[in-house]
Amino acid sequence: MYGLRIVLADPDPVFRKHIKEKLINAGHLIIGEAADGRKALQVVFNTLPDLAIMNMHLPGRSGLEVAKIIDEHRVAPVILITEPDKQDDIIHALGHWNISYILKPVDEINLYPAIEVCGAVFKRIRHLEEINQKLKQILEKRKTIDRAKGLLIEAKGMTEQQAYKYIQQVSMDKCLPVQNVAKQIIKALEGNKAKR
Repeated sequence: MYGLRIVLADPDPVFRKHIKEKLINAGHLIIGEAADGRKALQVVFNTLPDLAIMNMHLPGRSGLEVAKIIDEHRVAPVILITEPDKQDDIIHALGHWNISYILKPVDEINLYPAIEVCGAVFKRIRHLEEINQKLKQILEKRKTIDRAKGLLIEAKGMTEQQAYKYIQQVSMDKCLPVQNVAKQIIKALEGNKAKR
């Protein structure tokens, strides 16, 4: 996972420079830097990076708060950097958000694998969310068609198979998606029911 566009946030400019050098040497591009939480959030939302690496204890707004907001919007994966005695807060957050963390001192041994794992997990979660969305759309379509079939069976005395074939035929005749035809049937037949 080389050549990532990364936002780096840490209040210590010397530490930022240290991490920046390691990332550039690994082939990554630093597209934004910040010294506090508010600026980090701005930079992330303005640049839409492939990854955000930030100190957990940023002034203004903590890195943990910023990570939560970034995760809620699924902008980018986040790696938080913290001291070993402060990792309990991050461990609690791991159960709720898509973040990763590394402990200081930061070197190639812990930084590079964290980038690989964090990016892979983020891609996997995005992929699963896309699948979930598609399944929701399929289910909604199925419910609409089933409702239209039920109304046709009730109103016209059709069998389920006849009702479905009718919907398909109207779809082909009018060059409309089956779901749109089903919605029109529901609207018309439920409208007739209401008039009675």
